[in-house]
Amino acid sequence: MKKYGRLLLTLSLALVLLLPAALSSAAEVGTGQAGSPSVKTDGEVTFELGLLTGDGSGVNTQYLTKASTRIQAAIISLRLQGKLDEAIAYTGKNNFADSNLVGKSNQAILAYLHSHPEYGWNGAGANRFDPLAVISSQQLYKVLLEVLGYKSNKDFIYKDTESFAAGKGLMQIAGVTKLTNGHIATALVESLSAQMLEGHSLFEILKEKGVVPASAASPAGERLGLRTDSKLGSIFTDRQGRTLYYFSNDVQNLEACKGQCIANWPLFTSEKLQIPDSLNAADFTKLTRTDGTTQWMYKGWPLYTFVKDTKAGDTVGEGANGVWFVAKSEYSVMIGAHVDLGPYLTDALGRTLYYFDNDKPQTSVCEGDCLKNWPAVPVMKGSIPSTLTSSDFGSVTRSDGSLQAAYKGYPLYYFIKDVNHGDVTGQNVNKVWFVVSPAKFTGTTAGNTISKPAETAKTYHIDIKNFSFGTSPLTVEAGSKIVFTNFDDMQHNAVAVNGSFSVPLMSKGESQTITLDKPGTYDYYCQPHKSFMTGQIIVK
Repeated sequence: MKKYGRLLLTLSLALVLLLPAALSSAAEVGTGQAGSPSVKTDGEVTFELGLLTGDGSGVNTQYLTKASTRIQAAIISLRLQGKLDEAIAYTGKNNFADSNLVGKSNQAILAYLHSHPEYGWNGAGANRFDPLAVISSQQLYKVLLEVLGYKSNKDFIYKDTESFAAGKGLMQIAGVTKLTNGHIATALVESLSAQMLEGHSLFEILKEKGVVPASAASPAGERLGLRTDSKLGSIFTDRQGRTLYYFSNDVQNLEACKGQCIANWPLFTSEKLQIPDSLNAADFTKLTRTDGTTQWMYKGWPLYTFVKDTKAGDTVGEGANGVWFVAKSEYSVMIGAHVDLGPYLTDALGRTLYYFDNDKPQTSVCEGDCLKNWPAVPVMKGSIPSTLTSSDFGSVTRSDGSLQAAYKGYPLYYFIKDVNHGDVTGQNVNKVWFVVSPAKFTGTTAGNTISKPAETAKTYHIDIKNFSFGTSPLTVEAGSKIVFTNFDDMQHNAVAVNGSFSVPLMSKGESQTITLDKPGTYDYYCQPHKSFMTGQIIVK
């Protein structure tokens, strides 16, 4: 089997050269590198068991990222039922009308399915199979449920397939409309421990049928899964579908959670770990705590569950006390916490982000040796903790034309002397470098002392007509006046999402004026018509 490709953290070359290659705790043990017995991907397991064989180049990253089709799913279902060899050797002539879309060996398989509708493949109507159509999670779970012995339209109806499957422990890829082979691998691995209708696990039946070697062992250890939450995106779960979390205080001390804290936030622990192929095994490490217990970490952040999450899908712990957040792979920014400094911004690896008090809005004055010691944070793409505001994050253009990540219009930096996860050695250096506290940061001293003569201030108008603030965002200079005027018979107002301004209700013909001095993006809405009446002001 070829080595799996691994996702790389996107950083500029300069940053890679300037910053330490890894920020890790001495408490880490047993890293999950490729080929490690401690961490295995679903693709590795399905290849080892012979459930997936690839397409000529093995079950590698390229194969796993390809879209999966109906003919592939049909082949997998036949393999699981021990019927694939029989199907390949089938010589019957009756076939689906579109069987010519696949090669000869697969045409035999389609003919076999055409003659054996009891295996759950009745085609797509009009005597067609649509062998190259991309398959959905609902379709795949229907197949897997039938492999387990449950019958469509008898034990479950098609529209309820995924909820029925979840009750049988099949939920890891639910809601995906276009599956990749990686999704197939994940669904196959989770199905191995599912119970057949007669009571045995699917894995035991596969061994009895000779589908997998008699000497094969079932995937061991804990399962880290992915679940799509409508508000929080793709989040980590354990085998039972319970949400996993990280603790901001761990950025300084990996054992910040002790005693009653652990009782409320149990450690995510096991000897071995099974992960989806979209994740990188090397990002998972084990923490051995002072009492000898172990805990899985992701990118240096220990993982926990929450006792108040009583069922799969609960995210009660999200944002708790401003320091507990759901764990996910796609964070661009995270929140660390310090006993003296309080919460502050870090990147996904726990590296502290700083601002330079000499910078002005949209401008970095850190050049030359300054930039060598304080590398610019490259523009970061991904999600942020739910307590932060996405519009506060953006970029500035440096003097050389490159882009630098920014918070509330001010450039962000790393510090070259921060070596370990959570270091804040740059705090208060020369009394101009500081960590970024989301709750306290309102700009730099240099930025806040910019004088704006009253005579240069401009006035802009937003006319409220036909239940609309207009079709385009309004871009203004800092210090400008914005006049809202209501031309509708209905009363309207304007309220900023971030609370920075709130215009009272205006009757027809009335106006209200606001002044925005601070650069940034201001989303706003009309309170009585919030669901559809929104606007945006961009302050430069």
